[in-house]
Amino acid sequence: MSTATASYAGFCFARPEHLGEALGADRHEQPGYDLLANVFGVRDLAISTFGILGRSDRTVRTAMWIRIACDVGDGVVLASRVDDDGAKAKVLGATMTWGTLNFLALHLDKRRARRVAAAKSVASATGPVARTVTPGR
Repeated sequence: MSTATASYAGFCFARPEHLGEALGADRHEQPGYDLLANVFGVRDLAISTFGILGRSDRTVRTAMWIRIACDVGDGVVLASRVDDDGAKAKVLGATMTWGTLNFLALHLDKRRARRVAAAKSVASATGPVARTVTPGR
């Protein structure tokens, strides 16, 4: 998910007008939405960098929670600025979908980490037993 978010950041830099177009902004509002898209790009790239390159589980988890909070916050703020119900649904659909996908990725990563920890625990506990049962080693 962090890689996908970093890709979106790149899209924000390459085509910032996408945000205003999606929200039905008029030509006077478009420069503000272009700026906002660039801000999203910088923010998303920074958070994704920690999610991708984080050396500890805590760093990666924190990046994911920040990403989720930003997705929800973006949805609430942007939806409150749009009068058109279709555009509002599009904004909430996109932001809440990203937030949900990030939450699911975080949850799956936690489950994987628990299974790895349990396997390591079993392996370390059975190490002395295995050496006792196989005396030639």
